[in-house]
Amino acid sequence: MRFADRWVVEAVSFVVEPGEVVGFLGPNGAGKSTTMRMLCGALKPSAGSACICGDDVVRHRRRAQTRIGYLPEAADGFADLTVREFLTFCGEARGLRGRRLRASIDDVCARIELAPALGRRMRHLSKGWRQRAWFAQAILHDPPVLIMDEPTDGLDPNQKRQVRQFVLDVRATKAVLLSTHILEEAEEICTRAIVVAGGRIVADASPAALADERGRLADAFHRLTEPAGDGSVEPLPTMEQ
Repeated sequence: MRFADRWVVEAVSFVVEPGEVVGFLGPNGAGKSTTMRMLCGALKPSAGSACICGDDVVRHRRRAQTRIGYLPEAADGFADLTVREFLTFCGEARGLRGRRLRASIDDVCARIELAPALGRRMRHLSKGWRQRAWFAQAILHDPPVLIMDEPTDGLDPNQKRQVRQFVLDVRATKAVLLSTHILEEAEEICTRAIVVAGGRIVADASPAALADERGRLADAFHRLTEPAGDGSVEPLPTMEQ
């Protein structure tokens, strides 16, 4: 992805299969959110292509988007709607109607304990409750692909554990891509970690394979993403290696 004369994302290529939870890791400005927005069809790639379940996100954008549950970073908006109205709007936009829509809202809210907030307006929610409402809209239509940008941001420890447990519960049947700055979170729930720096992939392996000899992912992350004197980073082996 190119903005003006600068490549923000360059030479990034990967596949996420059903059954995988892939952590998309990197420092601020590495290109994580931009990549996710391209995958969701919110940004048109300057070059290259992206596919969701075989559908090109540019040529078959609407069909691809029906197969995605997307949680954007720092999600906000819909301030005057109640949580139920917000979820109803999101569900209808994805083709859910009537009894099926109501059942989906009730099921999702029960799973992530959002029901107490259903009658409250989005503008009156704390950051944690608002994040849960946006998480609910991402999973409302039971999509095969989940793309989540900092899904536990703003949640308290108990809420974070609920989200992590949900990801673990659904990963057998879904392809999950999530970004996080919490490396312990990546170690706990991710089957694979892709590390990006400067808009490029610098490592792609399991968290255990990326960890240093003491089993610490944090030190390996620092080594991978901290530029050397010439501005370059040294990549670690990939899954294939």
